[in-house]
Amino acid sequence: MTSFTERTKASLREALLDAAADLLPDRGHAGLRMADVAARAGVSRQTVYNEFGSKAALAQAVALRTASAFLDALRSRFEDADGLAAAIHGGVVYTIEHARENRLVAAALGTGEGEDLLPLLTTKGEPILTAAADLATEHYRELEPRLSQESAALLAETVVRLSLSHLVLPTHSATVAADAVVAVLAPAIEQFVREPSADSSGDSSTTE
Repeated sequence: MTSFTERTKASLREALLDAAADLLPDRGHAGLRMADVAARAGVSRQTVYNEFGSKAALAQAVALRTASAFLDALRSRFEDADGLAAAIHGGVVYTIEHARENRLVAAALGTGEGEDLLPLLTTKGEPILTAAADLATEHYRELEPRLSQESAALLAETVVRLSLSHLVLPTHSATVAADAVVAVLAPAIEQFVREPSADSSGDSSTTE
């Protein structure tokens, strides 16, 4: 059973993350002050430093928590998808719509104070992007067992990068963007499922 101390520490951490998540969209990383996070959560500034160590670490923790919630929702959509193409389409639509509705992500993709949060999704967002690609790889292979691990991973990484491109430079609705991603990748998927896997090629034999 979780001890009272552990529960209290977890509750404090969540309260600090909530406070930072509320402040970041309006102030961005540059404008965020640990003292303001502390005041919003009702603790001392030193408590925030004790928990996270630095403002950069706090912002990264907020981004990772946001990503975790996003990945959980994305997983449920993959599990409910009727086939690989539907999973890719639904995943892209959800990713774009979620990004536009979530205050933190929308701020990072906008032109206001929160714009300096964008590196959390791009140049410093490798953990988030990798987690999304790994999740997609797993479910793509479940939906289409003929995909090799390598093909599924390449497909997943491509979908993640195309989705990110539509987020950073939005020119279409989420549905239209998803239509385009599926249309572009359809020939590649067809080719991937026709390729013999390494295991099957190694097991093949000829008879006289």
